[in-house]
Amino acid sequence: MAAHMRRRLRKGATTTAVAAAAVAALTASQAPAATLADGSAGSGDPTAAGEDTASGETDGAATGNSPYYTDLPPLVTPDRPGSSSGLPAAGSAEAGIPASVLAAYKQAERTVASTDPSCRLPWQLLAAIGKVESGQARGGRVDAQGTASPRILGPALNGQGFALIKDTDGGAYDGDAVHDRAVGPMQFIPSTWASWGQDANGDGRKDPNNIYDAALAAGRYLCANDRDLALAADLDQAVLSYNRSTEYLRTVRSWFSYYQRGTHEIPDGTGTLPSTPSTPTPSPRPGTGSGSGTGPSATPTPKPSPSKPGGKPSPDPTKPGGGGSTSPTPKPPTPTPTPPSETFGSLENAGTGPLRATAGQEFDERVSVLARNAAGAPLAKVPVTFTVTGDTGTLFAGGTKTVTVRTGADGTATAPKLQAGEKAGEFTVTAVAGTGRLRTLTYAATVTARQADAIARTDEKALVAAPGEKFADAVTVKATYKDAAAAGVAVTATMVKDRLGAIDNDKGPYFEDADGEPVRTLTGLTTDAEGQLRLPEIFADDNEGTYLLRLTTEGGASIVVELTVEAPEETAPEEPAETPDATETPAPETPDATEPPAPEAPDATETPAATKP
Repeated sequence: MAAHMRRRLRKGATTTAVAAAAVAALTASQAPAATLADGSAGSGDPTAAGEDTASGETDGAATGNSPYYTDLPPLVTPDRPGSSSGLPAAGSAEAGIPASVLAAYKQAERTVASTDPSCRLPWQLLAAIGKVESGQARGGRVDAQGTASPRILGPALNGQGFALIKDTDGGAYDGDAVHDRAVGPMQFIPSTWASWGQDANGDGRKDPNNIYDAALAAGRYLCANDRDLALAADLDQAVLSYNRSTEYLRTVRSWFSYYQRGTHEIPDGTGTLPSTPSTPTPSPRPGTGSGSGTGPSATPTPKPSPSKPGGKPSPDPTKPGGGGSTSPTPKPPTPTPTPPSETFGSLENAGTGPLRATAGQEFDERVSVLARNAAGAPLAKVPVTFTVTGDTGTLFAGGTKTVTVRTGADGTATAPKLQAGEKAGEFTVTAVAGTGRLRTLTYAATVTARQADAIARTDEKALVAAPGEKFADAVTVKATYKDAAAAGVAVTATMVKDRLGAIDNDKGPYFEDADGEPVRTLTGLTTDAEGQLRLPEIFADDNEGTYLLRLTTEGGASIVVELTVEAPEETAPEEPAETPDATETPAPETPDATEPPAPEAPDATETPAATKP
């Protein structure tokens, strides 16, 4: 009995009561699992819990409601190692997951967390689904790239015990050009894989037989429709979207809880396989079956008619809500689900580089995002709202802090250019998209202070002052950046003892603060629109000598200016000219009386004038 119950359950003829009893028996038996036949993912009728998929209706399930394994976890769970009952220990292969398979589940969890963090996909859910769909890729029989070898195929969905799904891929994935088959470790039917397939191992192919590609596709599929898998209701909906069977949900839930309590890695190819699949029996056609009503080919027992004895009484038309009609109340129409290609799935960085700019300048880089649909393809026409947050004064072009841009045909939306404010510091740009469960990306940005790479005096006058006096000439400098005037650049002025500015000076020239007190370092100085700066007045104390003033700009440019304090030179007064004594009157020189004046001799050249007659 135990060995029989560990075999795969046939779902088409299993009533709810029988299914419940089978689950209980499976839990109690713990019979060893049998090896899965190569090339098949299992068999059985996919109509558990009363669902009928033989008509071909798959309700959009990822697997087409194809068969799955119903083996339940061991009674000895990973957090209860060992037991005296002889049951498997926690370290058994049943609790382990093959290395490549486990790595694929965890990689898918990380990838989805980066693109759709609000989904909160746990890798243990992927492991639970992988267990019931393929026995963890048939115990980890995958190659070095994670591709199942041989490939994993379910039975033909030909309506004979299963759903009827005619070929949709020309046999490209499943090798069957007549009917579809579920393919790979996560058992996607080809039509679903066409929408949700992923390339998670970077080989340029979306291969449903590759555990990395299949695990990521399953993760994105489970997260569709804004699900938060940390919520029990959303998780149940996700699992049922994979295979619409309440028995399937119970089985997956059991393995999910099992793996949440702990598991471990085992080598590829050493995992325990589920029970050997049973051979499917064609589903009965109406009016052709016979039997007791409980076997696989039994004819369904007709439901009691409300108008016949034993049926539900007809409503009393004399009571509120009653009526004379026995026709059933029509069910409201089931909303048509949005195709994955039109469902917003994730928001990603579209290659935005570092966001840095100098105060007052325009950012070279622009914020860009990429919207993807639920299948991972670029999605157009998604409104994305970009918002600047911070106190640097940075705004988008046009002077706004918030803009909304729709994604283009390539799924990208790029915000307008950013104009840096005048205050240096950090701020953020946030991109938000989606309705209901929003997707958010946040970018860090920095505004750096204006800089100069050179500074020089505007004249060469010697700066000299007498002790206790102020310098008559002001110090004026000009800062430049890449040979252009550097406006708004912060400058620090410090009296120093050495040209490197390593030691401040505590004597000699000084500035005055607002209270008239001496200070030898000034901050908060800024160049004007022409890059020039005129320093405040400088005063000399009583110490003579040559002193150094060092000016340093934001950006590292510097200059050292000499200041001389010396007393002026003293000049000797001129001696006055000697003046004669006013009391002494010099005697006039008199001619010598004894020497008569000599007669003036006539000029030999002159002829005497003729004597008048």
